[in-house]
Amino acid sequence: MRRAWVIAIVVVFAGLLGLLDAGLHHDPHLIPSPLIGKPAPMFTAPLVEPIGGTFSPAQLKGKVWLLNVWASWCVSCREEHPLLLAYAHDKHVPLIGLDYKDSAVDARHWLAEAGDPYDMVAADASGNIGINYGVYGVPETFLIDRDGTIVYKQIGPLTVNVLKNTLLPMIRRLSQ
Repeated sequence: MRRAWVIAIVVVFAGLLGLLDAGLHHDPHLIPSPLIGKPAPMFTAPLVEPIGGTFSPAQLKGKVWLLNVWASWCVSCREEHPLLLAYAHDKHVPLIGLDYKDSAVDARHWLAEAGDPYDMVAADASGNIGINYGVYGVPETFLIDRDGTIVYKQIGPLTVNVLKNTLLPMIRRLSQ
């Protein structure tokens, strides 16, 4: 009886070690999205930049494009901002900003201060558009193909590694 308890404890302990090891080697930015392979949710939102007008994903049908969900109050968004500015300088595909749960005034002020990498910035003051895209928190970036299908989702700030080794190769492949 005592031997069975010792074996059970060893098995449980080994199982816990296995789970901890798996967790240490798992990238938290790779949370699978149920929207991958599905049409990007449609919306129409007022533009923050340029002022006036509206934006809808339907405007980019037939083009590969990026949707970057951000906010002026977001610390991680500030971290990825220089990379977005560099990306915009090279102009691979349109970069659309979605200003999430933010005021247009604060967003415009931040873009004037830090630089504006976006082709357009749509407002999502209520957060409803973000909810439809399954946004966990900002920043998040979506790669959308010519058919309007979400093909990639980056949770958290973009990094040089993700941009160089994941997004840009996907963009090149989709743009051919």
